[in-house]
Amino acid sequence: MPSYTRRAVLALGATALLSACASTIPPLPAKTSDRPEDLTRDQIISTINAVRRANGAGAWSYNGQLEAAARSQARLMASKDTLSHNLGVTLRQRVTEAGYVYAVGENVAKGYKTLPTTIEGWLASQGHRNTLLSNRFTEFGLAFARTNSGKLYWALIAGGPFEAWAQA
Repeated sequence: MPSYTRRAVLALGATALLSACASTIPPLPAKTSDRPEDLTRDQIISTINAVRRANGAGAWSYNGQLEAAARSQARLMASKDTLSHNLGVTLRQRVTEAGYVYAVGENVAKGYKTLPTTIEGWLASQGHRNTLLSNRFTEFGLAFARTNSGKLYWALIAGGPFEAWAQA
């Protein structure tokens, strides 16, 4: 039986871990611009659903009410230059104000310059990963906003029927 050094075992383990992480984001189509302002709704839907598909989750549809609530949160975070789920207005208050009455979950991020790097950050955080890949949600909205200095804040709100949570 072969004998391995501690260094070799650690190197093999790290390689396996990195390869497992790399498989969670599929290669995304090349764009002419990486600026979030240039993203189309179709590109956003395609990118989110490609990541979900690569991780064994079904596709989500896009919801304008959830986008409006996400935009409200992204703008609020950018105006205060603070990453938070609650800056005086709760997630439930935001989605209700936008006209959405179903179950919701939210991912927020700051500082990422592109949608793919934002998604990578969410996938690296267990709670955000769970929201992004949840089969209990059926739709989503996504938005970003910039601070005066150009720092990006992102918000993704996923939604779906309350019944999906009662069956868990």
